[in-house]
Amino acid sequence: MARVLDAIASHRAGRLSCVEAGEVLGLSERHFRRLRDAYEDRGEEGLVDRRRGRVSSSRVPDAEAEWLAEMFRTRYFDFTAKHFHEQIAGQAMTDGQPFHRSYSCVKSVLQLRGLTTKAPRRGVHRRKRERRPLPGMMLFQDGSKHAWLERGPDLDLIVTMDDATSAITSIFLCEEEGTASSFRGLSETIRGHGLFSSFYTDRGSHYFTTPTAGAKVDKTQPTQVGRALKQLHIDHIPSYSPQARGRIERLWDTLQKRLPPLLRANGLTTMEAANRWLAEVYLEQHNARFAVAAAEEGTAFIPFVGELDNILCIEQERVAGLDNTVRYDGRCLQIPPNRNRHHFAKSTIRVLEYWNGAIALFHGPREIARFHADGTLNEKSKAKKEFVA
Repeated sequence: MARVLDAIASHRAGRLSCVEAGEVLGLSERHFRRLRDAYEDRGEEGLVDRRRGRVSSSRVPDAEAEWLAEMFRTRYFDFTAKHFHEQIAGQAMTDGQPFHRSYSCVKSVLQLRGLTTKAPRRGVHRRKRERRPLPGMMLFQDGSKHAWLERGPDLDLIVTMDDATSAITSIFLCEEEGTASSFRGLSETIRGHGLFSSFYTDRGSHYFTTPTAGAKVDKTQPTQVGRALKQLHIDHIPSYSPQARGRIERLWDTLQKRLPPLLRANGLTTMEAANRWLAEVYLEQHNARFAVAAAEEGTAFIPFVGELDNILCIEQERVAGLDNTVRYDGRCLQIPPNRNRHHFAKSTIRVLEYWNGAIALFHGPREIARFHADGTLNEKSKAKKEFVA
């Protein structure tokens, strides 16, 4: 009050302009003029905020605030304030009325009761990278190890996401991120949407060969993933900093806060059950909530025609033994009799291992046998048609 009176006195004496007086008080010129006029009309009484001591008309009633706090403590204790607000919107309160307050109101109630904390201040300003204008121009893939399941071991969540829209095209849990999980995410994306132009990932050893730690990747020595992407004519782009993957890094913050409570609330305690729910329920809900419209109409995805499984797999060569067996990764795979050839001894055999662990043996372009992940012959495979009856 004293500082305002001094500034008004200096202004009336001609020592300060309205702009300068406002700067002294940390106010705008317009607000200083309001204070000056109020003082001239009503004296010091005009400078007193008439809202002081009054209860705000938008204040949440005590009973409603208690209902909010109780709901959060008992049912939604591991939800974020934003997610909690989405879940309780429209729910009936103790008086039977539907809840309709804003997110800001809910957040304030929870913070005042110490149930949530204020978010930390953001870091330094960075220039935002523009999204690709069309879906299918660039996709991200990454994994995050976290305690996704209640009382379960830490698992890797693998997500493939479109850059233009932030829509998730594949999401699933696995024991460990690697070549198999990368192929699974690519397979689900291409089968569901089509081929895309470029693939942006970190420099994990299953994505790239990096001869020297911290150095650039060596694209002349492709990994199995790199070889498959080259066959599909998809450009593979390495990331050299977390900031370059900002959109998917922010996605992890969202998923780590939202998914574990949702999995718990739905009673999902196994990886298999969680993966079914992620594919059948959550994927559509997430994209409806978080995906954005692309800058331009249309799509860069194109349909894929061909045998996708035989590209998105680990491919190696082995020489068959004299007993028509192929040794691969500690397993002895017995080639069955084949009507097109008496034996395969000393022949070069192509071994394809798929993301689900199944194995197929090829001699040239012909599939001669298929095996389950444990090395037992798959009697129902199409190669069985070539067997001698």
